[in-house]
Amino acid sequence: MKEQKTLSEKESLELITSMIEKVKSSYHETGIVALLWGSVVAIASLVNYLEIEFSFELGFDIWLLVLFALIPHVIISMKERRLKKVRKHEDDALDAVWLAYGISIFGLVAYENIVPSVAGSSIPSIYSLFLLLYALPTLVTGLVKKFRPMLIGAILTYGLFIASCFTVTKYDVLFGAVAALTCWFIPGLILRKRYLEQRRTHV
Repeated sequence: MKEQKTLSEKESLELITSMIEKVKSSYHETGIVALLWGSVVAIASLVNYLEIEFSFELGFDIWLLVLFALIPHVIISMKERRLKKVRKHEDDALDAVWLAYGISIFGLVAYENIVPSVAGSSIPSIYSLFLLLYALPTLVTGLVKKFRPMLIGAILTYGLFIASCFTVTKYDVLFGAVAALTCWFIPGLILRKRYLEQRRTHV
């Protein structure tokens, strides 16, 4: 009886250990969403900067790319949700944060295009508000997931926000491109590399 009890405890420990490993291996971030937002915001910011610097217009608002980016974001998020074997409450919370971020960015773009200037004046450095929004979901994700690259990106972006309060608009837009690369694109590359390595390991 004693040997059976010992064996049962050992088996239980092995079962618990294997379950923990499954949970750890089933959690993955593909990095695609981070790469998506990093690319879209960096491109929009750089093009907007060039428009201001060289006084030309594309004929449409380049920031409308943000609206179109919401569509693949939702599709990718739904696909990743199906791939995950274990879904944590923190994942749902982070999804909500990023959804709120996307809606807020779209709201700012709409506001800038719809609300007319009063007496020829406009809101000073509206792109500073974009920088604040960029840092928010990045900081939350970095803290929750304990992912250092996003924490560094968020801190840098808050620094860029402070700097943008003392610079002209064209440089604020350029700061947006830097923020997009450090907050999302570079962390996205790191996440993508980790995901592919993990995928090869578990094949």
